[in-house]
Amino acid sequence: MARSKAPAPDDSRAQWLQLDRQLCFALYSSSLAMTKLYKPLLAPLGVTYPQYLVMLVLWEADGLSVSQLGQRLSLDSGTLTPLLKRLETLGHIERRRASDDERRVDIFLTPRGRKLRQLALDIPGHLACASGCELDEVIALTQRLHQLRQQLTRSATEAG
Repeated sequence: MARSKAPAPDDSRAQWLQLDRQLCFALYSSSLAMTKLYKPLLAPLGVTYPQYLVMLVLWEADGLSVSQLGQRLSLDSGTLTPLLKRLETLGHIERRRASDDERRVDIFLTPRGRKLRQLALDIPGHLACASGCELDEVIALTQRLHQLRQQLTRSATEAG
C-alpha cells in the first residue's frame, strides 16, 4: 500500500493537523492525567471521580433536583442516575420525590455524606501541588477553562 503524500511545506494549515497542536488533545490528555492523579486520593473516600464531582456539588448546595445536578455537572440523567444510585447504596445521599411535584427527584446528603467532606479537605491541596502551579495560576487557568467551555457550548448550540 502506498503512503499518502505529505502536504506541501508552504501550506500553513497543515501544521495545525499535528497532534501536539490540537487543543482538544491537550484538554483530553490533561483530563486523563488529572483523573489518574485523583484515583489514589479518592480511594480512602471509597468514591470514583464522577461520584466525587456529584459530592462536590452537593456539599455546595444540598437538596438539588436531579435535573439541577445534571445541569451543574453537564451530565444527562442517563449518566447521572447510576452515579446517584451507587452513592445512595454507599450511604452518602438520599433520593426523595419532591412533595410539590412527584416527577421531580431531589438529592440530599446523609450524615455520612456530609462527613465525607471532612475526608476530602486535603484533596485540592494535593492537586495544586501536583500541578506545579501557584494558586493564582490555578485560579486563572480554571477561569479561562470555564470561559472556553462557555464559548464552545455557545458555538456548538449555534452550529447545531
